[in-house]
Amino acid sequence: MKGLVVTAVTAGLLWLNFGFTQENPTKEELGKKLFFDTILSEDRTISCASCHKPELAFADTLSFSLGVHGIPTERNTPSAMNLAGRLQLFWDGRASSLEMQALGPIASPTEMNLPIAEAVSRLRGDAYYSKAFRKLYRSDVTEKQLAEVLAAYERTLETSQTPYDRYINGDDSAMTPAAVRGRNLFIGKANCANCHSGEDFTADRYKNIGLYDGKTLTDPGRFGIVRDSSYLGHFKVPGLRNVAVTPPYMHNGMFKTLRDVIQYYNHPDRFVKNPVNRDLSLDAPLNLSDAEVADLEAFLHALTDDRFRKQ
Repeated sequence: MKGLVVTAVTAGLLWLNFGFTQENPTKEELGKKLFFDTILSEDRTISCASCHKPELAFADTLSFSLGVHGIPTERNTPSAMNLAGRLQLFWDGRASSLEMQALGPIASPTEMNLPIAEAVSRLRGDAYYSKAFRKLYRSDVTEKQLAEVLAAYERTLETSQTPYDRYINGDDSAMTPAAVRGRNLFIGKANCANCHSGEDFTADRYKNIGLYDGKTLTDPGRFGIVRDSSYLGHFKVPGLRNVAVTPPYMHNGMFKTLRDVIQYYNHPDRFVKNPVNRDLSLDAPLNLSDAEVADLEAFLHALTDDRFRKQ
């Protein structure tokens, strides 16, 4: 798969079909089959891949994905890619491992709405899965095993074949001049690297970027987990790999394009008049010119893996 350029139409099929052994699956292969199987939802109508679409870098185009019975999810679907090194998962960081994260959507009332005990029972009653898990674990399916195989598959969804990666590895021509200028803005004037740092452009930290006002923007974010008022309106900083193919943006999907996101950071007060507890780093506008906004956007596009880039 490395270095392969595919279209959005074929990307999903490649992710689904590549490297699966029906008779003796590995943990990763069994997790992949389950990721695309509707057996883990209450009414057997959706799978993990219904919201985490392979051709969209395992994200969604809706502000709020639709769970069973067409119920909207509570937050925007983040990408399921490049999570192997993450220490906290979900927008509010309520999961501390991929194993914990993997079970969350299954049990969530607004997503797959299937109690984990029932999910395990279904798999035990399914001829294929019962046999496959027994071959792997020498026992009947358990909750722990279900979490393990799904997490094992998610750990394979890493990307590193981007113009940016080639650029930092010594290929000066890998990024366009606009993207190079955008990178300089990213780590300089635009101050993006203050939050988006590391190889996946997230430092597993929480920030209040001003999208909570207690009136029209009422999701409390991390506060709902820790009940610490200093975290009111804080959300986990998302990674930026493949960000160009994962609109809409933010926990509530309120920005439809990367340009909208950049313009928000450029002048936050034009979008949210009276934010509560906003990080002090956003108190002053960036005053980026139109040309600088375009350069910064070009850099963000350079974080797209080859498999998602249009031919």
